Amino acid sequence: LNKPEWYLTQVLMWIGNHAKFLDEKIQPILDKAGSSVNAGLEFSRGLVMLILEKLAADIPCLLYDDTLFCHLVDEVLFFERELYSVHGYLSSFPSCMHILSEESCFQRWLTVEKKFALQKMDSMLSSEAAWVSQYKDITDVDEMKVPDCAETFMTLLLVITDRYKNLPTASRKLQFLGLQKELVDDFRIRLTQVMKEETRASLGFRYCAILNAVNYIATVLADWADNV
Repeated sequence: LNKPEWYLTQVLMWIGNHAKFLDEKIQPILDKAGSSVNAGLEFSRGLVMLILEKLAADIPCLLYDDTLFCHLVDEVLFFERELYSVHGYLSSFPSCMHILSEESCFQRWLTVEKKFALQKMDSMLSSEAAWVSQYKDITDVDEMKVPDCAETFMTLLLVITDRYKNLPTASRKLQFLGLQKELVDDFRIRLTQVMKEETRASLGFRYCAILNAVNYIATVLADWADNV
């Protein structure tokens, strides 16, 4: 259960190792018979069906172990990326995202994603470098004077988007968007709390850093507004 990468990587290897044989030996036979079947894709589809069976059996066994469950999700997402980008798998075919979209699994994924995101926010705001810009010494890069915590937070949101963008249904994607909105509001509250501590020094370093953070986040969210 703690090594899903073993069978996921094995399947990717099988697909890669058989590609030339299927393309050069099997595909011409299908073409000659007038079939529209793509040998490589059908081979991939058959192996992915085995993966789906394996996942359906494994997920109930690790649903409440955060570490194992997170590791499984990470490995499945990596597997999916490789399958589509390297091996040309079709989005109309069955995929692991359908398993991750099933109610009990999906709700657990959302819960765990939120838990780890909040932990990340705790650590980024308690860091000594939270209010310092990573690029403070490079003037042409640092026009917005973005503090480290704001940049890390937006990267966190971007990573979450990247993880859920291939979910098969809009309703599931919207639930993840709801999580992101919660996180933005949580971050806003945290900034407000820090700002209240700094009101006596409204031209102070940290107060200005908070304003820069808010401006940066608002600007980036506006840029993302075109991303359906």
